[in-house]
Amino acid sequence: MTVGPVPGDVNRPAGRRGSPPTDRVIAVLEFLAAHPGDRFGLSELARRLELSKPTCLGILTALTGAGYLVRDDGDTGRDKTYRLGPALIALGHRAQEALRVSPAARAELGALAAEFGTAAAVSAVIEDRITVLDLIGPPGVDVGVTIGQSYPFAPPVGLMFVLWDPAALRGWLALAPTVPLRTDSARLDLVVAACRSAGYLVERQTPAGRRLYALLAGVSGTLPDELRALLRELVADIGERVYLPGENPGSDRHDISVISAPVFDQHRRQAMVLSLHIGHPLTDAEITARAGALVAAADRMTAQLSGGAGR
Repeated sequence: MTVGPVPGDVNRPAGRRGSPPTDRVIAVLEFLAAHPGDRFGLSELARRLELSKPTCLGILTALTGAGYLVRDDGDTGRDKTYRLGPALIALGHRAQEALRVSPAARAELGALAAEFGTAAAVSAVIEDRITVLDLIGPPGVDVGVTIGQSYPFAPPVGLMFVLWDPAALRGWLALAPTVPLRTDSARLDLVVAACRSAGYLVERQTPAGRRLYALLAGVSGTLPDELRALLRELVADIGERVYLPGENPGSDRHDISVISAPVFDQHRRQAMVLSLHIGHPLTDAEITARAGALVAAADRMTAQLSGGAGR
């Protein structure tokens, strides 16, 4: 019996050939990463991942020897159990450094999370996918995203990653959309102009938006037909979820999902996006306060990447 697709399989683009032995090692690591608070014995891991016991034991032994797993010797007569090991901490830190997430950037996330009581994240487009590089939030606050989570980078998903780079925006719009779209050019032009002028983007929280990202998390660029059908119902237009000040004059508060600001590299290209995950109604004044702090933090991260001033 299996628990479903091996975690991580959906992240591999369709058509890419893999190595079955390597895929088994990845499956073990990703399964344990998906259950960080649990420990599993050889028999259960082999059963859950549909591996033979000798194959699974060989993988566990090698990963434990390298420090990527920790083996807990149980009481007499009980299976030894395995969990993630300390070597993965150093590996993760080095991966973040390679992707330009520095300790100073983590400090910015922590300060934003502490000031506003919500999660702050930094994301980037890695190859053809949007990936959450780091996230810090108050204990117990679940914003629906996790470090390492990824999404297909194609319209309508990804506007904030190209909004401040005209060439990148044109390239993104030329990509084959995730689903057929109804694009209102006048609305998109208004969104682009307003967000470039303000220096940040505010995305409204809608039931469709919440379902969209929940469905897309981890899915490869080739979507199952059932998911495509659902997305056609959820998505109408690029930029439809962007909130612009003054759009709802009869309301004092607005349901906001995310506020985002760009981080640029030394070539003045948009490199990352810094975001505050909101998930509840805000007044225009509250939006402005959060956006101001976010833009200031993004400017400091830009200065760190470029070795100079922010904007």
